[in-house]
Amino acid sequence: MKRRKVIEQTAKTIFTICAAIAILAVASITFYLVAKGIPAAREVGIGKLLFTTSWRPTAEEPSYGIFFIILSSLVSTFASIIIGVPIGLCTAVFLSEIADRITRSVVSSAVELLAAIPSVIYGLIGMMVLSPLMYRLEKAIFAGNETHQFTGGANLLAAVIVLAIMILPTVISVSASSLQAVNDSLRYASLALGATKMQTIWKVVVPAAKSGLLTGVVLGVGRALGEAMAINMVAGGAVNIPLPFNSVRTLTTQIVSEMGYAEGLHRRVLFTVGLVLYIFIMIVNFILLKARRRELNE
Repeated sequence: MKRRKVIEQTAKTIFTICAAIAILAVASITFYLVAKGIPAAREVGIGKLLFTTSWRPTAEEPSYGIFFIILSSLVSTFASIIIGVPIGLCTAVFLSEIADRITRSVVSSAVELLAAIPSVIYGLIGMMVLSPLMYRLEKAIFAGNETHQFTGGANLLAAVIVLAIMILPTVISVSASSLQAVNDSLRYASLALGATKMQTIWKVVVPAAKSGLLTGVVLGVGRALGEAMAINMVAGGAVNIPLPFNSVRTLTTQIVSEMGYAEGLHRRVLFTVGLVLYIFIMIVNFILLKARRRELNE
């Protein structure tokens, strides 16, 4: 009895320490970004930084406007979620409710393989396969338009497609697990009342798993907002208004592209860009987790 009590107390202590480390890590990251980012924001001016569009850090009179960069991050993330979440949800429904054992095994292995592929490989495939297709589409749409600046296929649309593919493994895995966790009694009750299999899936099983599905969306948004390498290879890297065939730059690619050579105020402003990205991720997570808690309470 005494030995069991010691084991339980030891386990409790280990779990408490692990939880404290996690909280300490988040607090440390937050403190570091705030300490590094706020002084540069004050020096440049928060209004000029957030609401102007000219980014010329190496000019004789430098300007540090990231409004278009923020817009590009939000638009690319939102568009990739609009494309990726329905595909991921439908795939998860197929895996958990429709597919036979062999098909489920094959598709699940493919999803796991997608999750294991490094970001740079997605970027490389996007650059070599998707960008030429985007360039042909761009030439077909803007043929004879002398005002359009051709990007060679490296544009917002290519970035959105790559992001949508990259978030699929996360959304599918979490959603499928949530659907499989729904009690079978709900399925049997729905079928016994005369509902078809599709009606049972979409009107009983999916609503019952809504909390887990929202978790998948949260993780997908975090992946889309935080992706840098693949987007840096397919988005073009120019500070532009985020239109489908414009070359764009996101908050993550802004840091990746310029941190290597930035110095002085330019370098400090990049830390402010990181702080802005961090704040956006926190806001999105807070909103979606709030919706998740509301679903749990209902």
